[in-house]
Amino acid sequence: MNLEETREIKATPDAVWAGLTSAEVLAQCIPGCQELTGSVEDGFEAVVVQKVGPVKATFRGNVALSDVVAGQSCTISGEGKGGAAGFAKGGANVSLAPGPEGTRLTYVVDAKVGGKLAQLGSRIIDGFAKKMVDKFFANFQEVVEGSSSAETAPATGGEA
Repeated sequence: MNLEETREIKATPDAVWAGLTSAEVLAQCIPGCQELTGSVEDGFEAVVVQKVGPVKATFRGNVALSDVVAGQSCTISGEGKGGAAGFAKGGANVSLAPGPEGTRLTYVVDAKVGGKLAQLGSRIIDGFAKKMVDKFFANFQEVVEGSSSAETAPATGGEA
């Protein structure tokens, strides 16, 4: 499954980049994420619970950032194993550019599954993968825009 999209995020490129490299932000954005630990330098370890059609599984895996051009672009790649359910792996090439309202985030995603999940058929898997990618980036946009507006909001109290 390949997917390419662009989102306009109402935050500075620096704020968007900080979100892409934060375990705390990424954990809030990954649908079904139970745990995400690690760092950009060492990679992240994740535990994600998902239900695809009739198959529900807990995936344990790794997420790494590579081809990093700080503040501009990176490749996010991950692989998770869900026991008898099979595996999922994929990557996203993400690039940032100044946009009219903040930052234009463009991503190209490639995802693959195997095992019991692959037996569900490509239509179900592709639809699920697209939904997951859309949800991740919608969550990401919401979190980054929310934290960006909190940073720029005027301080209240304590001033006379």
